[in-house]
Amino acid sequence: MNFEDVAAAASRLQEGGTPVTIDTVRDALGGGSASAISRHLADWRAAAEPAPEPPRAELPPELLDGLARWAQQFAEDAGSGTRAALARHEEELEALREAGDTLESERDAVQARLDETSAARDEALAALAERDEEIERLNAELRNAKQVAMDALVGKAKDQLAIEGKDAQLADLRSQLEKGVTQNASLSDARLAAEMELVGAKTARDSLEAENAELRKQIAALRKKPA
Repeated sequence: MNFEDVAAAASRLQEGGTPVTIDTVRDALGGGSASAISRHLADWRAAAEPAPEPPRAELPPELLDGLARWAQQFAEDAGSGTRAALARHEEELEALREAGDTLESERDAVQARLDETSAARDEALAALAERDEEIERLNAELRNAKQVAMDALVGKAKDQLAIEGKDAQLADLRSQLEKGVTQNASLSDARLAAEMELVGAKTARDSLEAENAELRKQIAALRKKPA
Protein backbone atom coordinates (compact mmCIF):
# COMPACT_ATOMS: atom_id res chain seq x y z
CA MET A 1 0.00 0.00 0.00
CA ASN A 2 1.36 3.37 -1.00
CA PHE A 3 0.44 7.03 -0.91
CA GLU A 4 -1.19 7.00 -4.34
CA ASP A 5 -3.64 4.21 -3.33
CA VAL A 6 -4.63 6.03 -0.13
CA ALA A 7 -4.94 9.38 -1.91
CA ALA A 8 -7.13 7.90 -4.66
CA ALA A 9 -9.46 6.22 -2.16
CA ALA A 10 -9.73 9.38 -0.04
CA SER A 11 -10.52 11.49 -3.13
CA ARG A 12 -13.29 9.09 -4.18
CA LEU A 13 -14.79 9.15 -0.70
CA GLN A 14 -14.67 12.93 -0.59
CA GLU A 15 -16.26 13.25 -4.02
CA GLY A 16 -19.04 10.81 -2.94
CA GLY A 17 -19.76 12.82 0.19
CA THR A 18 -18.45 10.15 2.53
CA PRO A 19 -16.39 11.32 5.49
CA VAL A 20 -12.72 10.55 4.93
CA THR A 21 -11.44 8.58 7.90
CA ILE A 22 -8.98 5.79 8.48
CA ASP A 23 -11.79 3.25 8.65
CA THR A 24 -13.63 4.46 5.53
CA VAL A 25 -10.35 4.51 3.57
CA ARG A 26 -9.43 1.06 4.80
CA ASP A 27 -12.88 -0.26 3.88
CA ALA A 28 -12.55 1.36 0.46
CA LEU A 29 -9.17 -0.27 -0.02
CA GLY A 30 -10.36 -3.58 1.36
CA GLY A 31 -7.89 -3.61 4.26
CA GLY A 32 -4.50 -2.34 5.12
CA SER A 33 -2.36 -1.10 8.00
CA ALA A 34 -4.09 1.60 10.03
CA SER A 35 -0.76 3.29 10.79
CA ALA A 36 0.23 3.38 7.11
CA ILE A 37 -3.25 4.65 6.09
CA SER A 38 -3.04 7.32 8.83
CA ARG A 39 0.39 8.52 7.64
CA HIS A 40 -0.61 8.65 3.96
CA LEU A 41 -3.96 10.21 4.81
CA ALA A 42 -2.22 13.00 6.75
CA ASP A 43 -0.04 13.71 3.71
CA TRP A 44 -3.14 13.72 1.48
CA ARG A 45 -4.97 16.18 3.71
CA ALA A 46 -1.89 18.46 3.84
CA ALA A 47 -1.79 18.51 0.04
CA ALA A 48 -5.54 18.59 -0.69
CA GLU A 49 -7.03 20.72 2.06
CA PRO A 50 -6.00 24.43 2.14
CA ALA A 51 -4.52 25.74 5.37
CA PRO A 52 -7.05 27.68 7.47
CA GLU A 53 -6.60 31.46 7.45
CA PRO A 54 -5.60 32.93 10.81
CA PRO A 55 -8.07 35.39 12.37
CA ARG A 56 -7.41 39.05 11.63
CA ALA A 57 -6.12 41.08 14.56
CA GLU A 58 -8.20 44.27 14.77
CA LEU A 59 -7.72 46.87 17.49
CA PRO A 60 -10.62 48.89 18.90
CA PRO A 61 -10.94 52.43 17.50
CA GLU A 62 -10.41 53.95 20.95
CA LEU A 63 -7.15 52.05 21.31
CA LEU A 64 -6.11 53.10 17.82
CA ASP A 65 -6.76 56.80 18.62
CA GLY A 66 -4.76 56.51 21.82
CA LEU A 67 -1.90 54.82 19.99
CA ALA A 68 -1.92 57.54 17.32
CA ARG A 69 -1.71 60.29 19.93
CA TRP A 70 1.04 58.42 21.74
CA ALA A 71 2.97 57.92 18.51
CA GLN A 72 2.65 61.60 17.63
CA GLN A 73 3.87 62.67 21.05
CA PHE A 74 6.67 60.13 20.92
CA ALA A 75 7.70 61.40 17.51
CA GLU A 76 7.72 64.98 18.75
CA ASP A 77 9.69 64.06 21.86
CA ALA A 78 12.10 61.93 19.87
CA GLY A 79 12.31 64.52 17.12
CA SER A 80 13.50 67.26 19.49
CA GLY A 81 16.62 65.25 20.30
CA THR A 82 16.97 64.27 16.68
CA ARG A 83 16.69 67.89 15.53
CA ALA A 84 19.30 68.93 18.06
CA ALA A 85 21.49 66.09 16.89
CA LEU A 86 20.87 67.12 13.28
CA ALA A 87 21.84 70.69 14.14
CA ARG A 88 25.03 69.44 15.76
CA HIS A 89 25.67 67.24 12.75
CA GLU A 90 25.14 70.23 10.46
CA GLU A 91 27.64 72.26 12.46
CA GLU A 92 30.12 69.40 12.43
CA LEU A 93 29.50 68.91 8.71
CA GLU A 94 30.12 72.61 8.08
CA ALA A 95 33.33 72.40 10.12
CA LEU A 96 34.32 69.36 8.09
CA ARG A 97 33.58 71.25 4.87
CA GLU A 98 35.79 74.14 6.02
CA ALA A 99 38.49 71.70 7.05
CA GLY A 100 38.11 70.01 3.68
CA ASP A 101 38.50 73.35 1.90
CA THR A 102 41.62 74.06 3.95
CA LEU A 103 42.97 70.63 3.13
CA GLU A 104 42.19 71.21 -0.55
CA SER A 105 44.17 74.46 -0.45
CA GLU A 106 47.04 72.80 1.37
CA ARG A 107 46.94 69.91 -1.07
CA ASP A 108 47.06 72.34 -4.01
CA ALA A 109 50.04 74.11 -2.42
CA VAL A 110 51.78 70.80 -1.78
CA GLN A 111 51.03 69.72 -5.35
CA ALA A 112 52.47 72.99 -6.66
CA ARG A 113 55.63 72.49 -4.57
CA LEU A 114 55.76 68.90 -5.75
CA ASP A 115 55.51 70.05 -9.36
CA GLU A 116 58.30 72.57 -8.76
CA THR A 117 60.39 69.88 -7.09
CA SER A 118 59.70 67.49 -9.97
CA ALA A 119 60.72 70.17 -12.48
CA ALA A 120 63.90 70.89 -10.51
CA ARG A 121 64.59 67.17 -10.28
CA ASP A 122 64.12 66.79 -14.04
CA GLU A 123 66.50 69.70 -14.65
CA ALA A 124 69.02 68.19 -12.24
CA LEU A 125 68.72 64.80 -13.95
CA ALA A 126 69.19 66.44 -17.35
CA ALA A 127 72.25 68.33 -16.08
CA LEU A 128 73.57 65.12 -14.54
CA ALA A 129 73.06 63.29 -17.84
CA GLU A 130 74.93 66.06 -19.69
CA ARG A 131 77.74 65.91 -17.11
CA ASP A 132 77.89 62.12 -17.47
CA GLU A 133 78.15 62.52 -21.24
CA GLU A 134 80.90 65.13 -20.80
CA ILE A 135 82.74 62.84 -18.37
CA GLU A 136 82.41 59.96 -20.82
CA ARG A 137 83.72 62.16 -23.64
CA LEU A 138 86.66 63.31 -21.52
CA ASN A 139 87.37 59.73 -20.50
CA ALA A 140 87.35 58.72 -24.16
CA GLU A 141 89.73 61.57 -25.00
CA LEU A 142 91.94 60.58 -22.05
CA ARG A 143 91.98 56.97 -23.23
CA ASN A 144 92.89 58.12 -26.73
CA ALA A 145 95.62 60.39 -25.35
CA LYS A 146 96.96 57.52 -23.24
CA GLN A 147 96.91 55.26 -26.28
CA VAL A 148 98.73 57.89 -28.37
CA ALA A 149 101.29 58.40 -25.60
CA MET A 150 101.71 54.64 -25.24
CA ASP A 151 102.16 54.23 -29.00
CA ALA A 152 104.71 57.05 -28.96
CA LEU A 153 106.59 55.43 -26.08
CA VAL A 154 106.49 52.07 -27.83
CA GLY A 155 107.75 53.69 -31.06
CA LYS A 156 110.48 55.53 -29.20
CA ALA A 157 111.47 52.33 -27.45
CA LYS A 158 111.57 50.53 -30.77
CA ASP A 159 113.65 53.32 -32.26
CA GLN A 160 115.98 53.22 -29.25
CA LEU A 161 116.28 49.47 -29.57
CA ALA A 162 116.95 49.86 -33.27
CA ILE A 163 119.63 52.49 -32.55
CA GLU A 164 121.14 50.33 -29.84
CA GLY A 165 121.02 47.38 -32.23
CA LYS A 166 122.75 49.44 -34.90
CA ASP A 167 125.33 50.63 -32.38
CA ALA A 168 125.93 47.03 -31.41
CA GLN A 169 126.22 46.08 -35.07
CA LEU A 170 128.63 48.98 -35.66
CA ALA A 171 130.66 47.98 -32.63
CA ASP A 172 130.72 44.39 -33.89
CA LEU A 173 131.76 45.52 -37.37
CA ARG A 174 134.39 47.81 -35.86
CA SER A 175 135.70 44.92 -33.79
CA GLN A 176 135.70 42.64 -36.81
CA LEU A 177 137.44 45.34 -38.86
CA GLU A 178 140.08 45.83 -36.22
CA LYS A 179 140.58 42.08 -36.09
CA GLY A 180 140.79 42.02 -39.88
CA VAL A 181 143.34 44.88 -39.88
CA THR A 182 145.38 43.11 -37.24
CA GLN A 183 145.19 39.85 -39.16
CA ASN A 184 146.04 41.63 -42.42
CA ALA A 185 149.01 43.31 -40.75
CA SER A 186 150.18 39.97 -39.43
CA LEU A 187 149.73 38.41 -42.85
CA SER A 188 151.60 41.29 -44.47
CA ASP A 189 154.47 40.88 -42.06
CA ALA A 190 154.54 37.16 -42.65
CA ARG A 191 154.36 37.66 -46.41
CA LEU A 192 157.15 40.21 -46.26
CA ALA A 193 159.23 37.86 -44.20
CA ALA A 194 158.48 35.04 -46.56
CA GLU A 195 159.31 37.19 -49.54
CA MET A 196 162.57 38.25 -47.93
CA GLU A 197 163.40 34.66 -47.17
CA LEU A 198 162.52 33.79 -50.75
CA VAL A 199 164.82 36.54 -52.02
CA GLY A 200 167.59 35.28 -49.76
CA ALA A 201 167.01 31.75 -50.94
CA LYS A 202 167.15 32.86 -54.56
CA THR A 203 170.37 34.77 -53.89
CA ALA A 204 171.89 31.77 -52.18
CA ARG A 205 170.76 29.53 -55.00
CA ASP A 206 172.24 31.88 -57.58
CA SER A 207 175.52 31.90 -55.65
CA LEU A 208 175.51 28.13 -55.46
CA GLU A 209 174.75 27.86 -59.13
CA ALA A 210 177.61 30.26 -59.94
CA GLU A 211 179.91 28.30 -57.70
CA ASN A 212 178.77 25.06 -59.34
CA ALA A 213 179.38 26.52 -62.77
CA GLU A 214 182.87 27.63 -61.75
CA LEU A 215 183.61 24.22 -60.33
CA ARG A 216 182.41 22.55 -63.47
CA LYS A 217 184.66 24.83 -65.48
CA GLN A 218 187.60 23.96 -63.32
CA ILE A 219 186.84 20.26 -63.58
CA ALA A 220 186.51 20.54 -67.33
CA ALA A 221 189.83 22.43 -67.50
CA LEU A 222 191.53 19.79 -65.39
CA ARG A 223 190.23 17.09 -67.60
CA LYS A 224 191.71 18.83 -70.67
CA LYS A 225 195.25 18.97 -69.21
CA PRO A 226 197.54 16.18 -70.43
CA ALA A 227 198.69 13.57 -68.01
